[in-house]
Amino acid sequence: MERHEGAKFWLSVLNELKNRGVQDIFIACVDGLQGFPEAIEAVYPHTRVQRCIVHQVRHSLRYVSLKQRSAVAADLKRIYTAPTIQAGEQALASFAKKWDSQHPSISRAWRHNWTYLSTFYDYPPEIRKIIYTTNAIESLNASLRKVTKTRRSFPTDEAAIKVLYLAILQLSKKWYRPIANWKQAMSQFSIMYGERVPTS
Repeated sequence: MERHEGAKFWLSVLNELKNRGVQDIFIACVDGLQGFPEAIEAVYPHTRVQRCIVHQVRHSLRYVSLKQRSAVAADLKRIYTAPTIQAGEQALASFAKKWDSQHPSISRAWRHNWTYLSTFYDYPPEIRKIIYTTNAIESLNASLRKVTKTRRSFPTDEAAIKVLYLAILQLSKKWYRPIANWKQAMSQFSIMYGERVPTS
């Protein structure tokens, strides 16, 4: 088990996925994990990487006072709900003009990550709603933490893995709920990605 996550670690994870049969990924939504986007692009060079907007907003609001938080959040929302990348860039410029005197690190972070934050502008709303956040994975991780928190220690790594496996088995029963607008998204994917979309 790796103790430190970085490009080398994520490269090994993605290579294992590929060896297990994952031959293609259209879009990968990631949070701020160091080296993850670069590893994705190395193993799956045709994959588009989108950084999680929810994580970026949370990070942006971390040092904003409670008094200003709702106003800053509303101005950030104008960036990621903009209809086009040009409109998003204009909203970011407006945000910087308004807030840089008090919170210069926010617009700086958005500009630094813009390549990965702006991927989803290339897609219509029904696909954007699916790809803009890693919250589904965060929910799974929170559920697994809840399972392990009740047990202070495990006799072996295998015992811990077994508990996590059984928890995932239970949680997976909820995964059969249909994703909203999935049919429309698949129609768009079929046109956008052509032969990369499996027919069965």
